[in-house]
Amino acid sequence: MVVLVVEDSSTMRQLVCHALSRIEGVVLVEATDGANALAKLSEITPDVLLTDLNMPVMDGFELIERVRQREELRRLPIVVLTTEGAVPDQERARTLDVSSYVTKPVKPDAVVAAVKSALGQRA
Repeated sequence: MVVLVVEDSSTMRQLVCHALSRIEGVVLVEATDGANALAKLSEITPDVLLTDLNMPVMDGFELIERVRQREELRRLPIVVLTTEGAVPDQERARTLDVSSYVTKPVKPDAVVAAVKSALGQRA
């Protein structure tokens, strides 16, 4: 199973990838922002997309909107990982059909559980 991790902070990306590496059989692909993630999505089709919202170049909301516009990715499970816990942001994410919304600071078990849930596995 392939998880695309989109996070502009290299430290946070490493932390998330380390946590997700505990999932048996996971292959992690990393992207530094939404534009970089879109480029990778032209090469791979992940089983789950995990994205931050606040990133340079292209933020997470624009990435999610672009993913939802592509027929082959319309049902891709998306997990949002962000410092933005405000209700309007959570509502916007829901309208974009995200699977899960996890706020920072990151708790590794919560990230693993969100990804497993998005994959339909028992966390």
